[in-house]
Amino acid sequence: MKIVSAAEAVSHVRSGDRIFFQGAAMTPKTLIEALVERHRDLREVEIIHIHTEGPAPYTEEPYREAFYTNSCFAAGNVRETINSKYGAYIPIFLSEIHLLFRKNILPLDVAFIQVSPPDKHGFCSLGVSVDITLPAIQTAKKVIAQINPQVPRTHGDGIIHVSKIFAATEVDVPVDVHHLSQPTEIEQQIGKHVAELVEDGATLQMGIGGIPNVVLSNLSNHRRLGIHTEMFSDGVLPLIEKGIITGEEKEVKTGKIVTCFAMGSPELYDFIDDNPLVHFKEAAYTNDTAIIRRNPKVTAINSAIEIDLTGQVCADTIGKYQYSGVGGQMDFIRGASLSEGGKAIIAMPSVTAKGVSKIVPYLKEGAGVTTTRAHVHYIATEYGVVNLYGKNLKQRARALISIAHPNHRAALEEEAFNRINNIR
Repeated sequence: MKIVSAAEAVSHVRSGDRIFFQGAAMTPKTLIEALVERHRDLREVEIIHIHTEGPAPYTEEPYREAFYTNSCFAAGNVRETINSKYGAYIPIFLSEIHLLFRKNILPLDVAFIQVSPPDKHGFCSLGVSVDITLPAIQTAKKVIAQINPQVPRTHGDGIIHVSKIFAATEVDVPVDVHHLSQPTEIEQQIGKHVAELVEDGATLQMGIGGIPNVVLSNLSNHRRLGIHTEMFSDGVLPLIEKGIITGEEKEVKTGKIVTCFAMGSPELYDFIDDNPLVHFKEAAYTNDTAIIRRNPKVTAINSAIEIDLTGQVCADTIGKYQYSGVGGQMDFIRGASLSEGGKAIIAMPSVTAKGVSKIVPYLKEGAGVTTTRAHVHYIATEYGVVNLYGKNLKQRARALISIAHPNHRAALEEEAFNRINNIR
């Protein structure tokens, strides 16, 4: 491994290369900035990643002849670009992105990563973003790293030996943080409803945000909970400290918190650093339905942009506009549904910030169906929880209208009558 300047490290990128960027809190910003500085020397460099943190200068006007973004997730920093002619979105389950690399569907020329300094055996840690980074570094022709002593050393599979790193540059900068925001009154109501569905001994999957954190804050009277999730944040820390999260009833890696990435506060990263309790795996493992379902009472909590009266869930587009990505929702919805005693939950406010109903007669034109109506089970809003599993179309419509915002129920009933014969 050569330690060089960032400019020299990225000098190995050539026009026409396909480059992978590690994401979330581990986004290698120094390398990205150095690459963008080379834009006059490059053409048609394809960039692929999932969610990345911070600015995405390669999407900006001066650099569009050099770089093209082909993303598996529409984070805020690339959203406009992948909805334009300067970028694109790849619909794919998080559990299957590794196949794009391993089956040479999208072979990688270069992988940009951020890692810890090597240990005495020469192994660097991928930190808190193993997800699709592991298959990327295993298949890329060249791995270029920024080595950062502030990267947490994580246990699990997220390691790379220095001999596998083609070139590296050194930085000393804080890892990206995500602070918890104060939940709204509506999020508190939804979180309480969802928490009532969680049983002792359940294995939890949840993301980041107000509703998941309220759910966690309402589990202080529970016992023997476990975590097998795509990602986690600070909300789990109090439950671990109180002995509520023990993982003792999990079948897969009993006693361990299993995840593929994490994002939160410096306190979260301190907790994760060199902690054998937390086991980082690639997304092909954490999001494998066959693995998820082996755990008991898997309780998967996910969100939606809108849900139609038959139960179709749109969670990644606003009409034709790509807002986020398919991600791992279906991986865990299906895994939880097949788990013994499992519960697949979609939790969302009944209306948008502008008061538009999120329970709708029809999905918007061009909207993507993230979770099909055959897969959907529990739906929660601030007005309660319904279980659509086993219900016919008329029963589903009645159930969903019962947890819609009262201001929209009459209109939904009228639309339901027109769509589903004689619902009344």
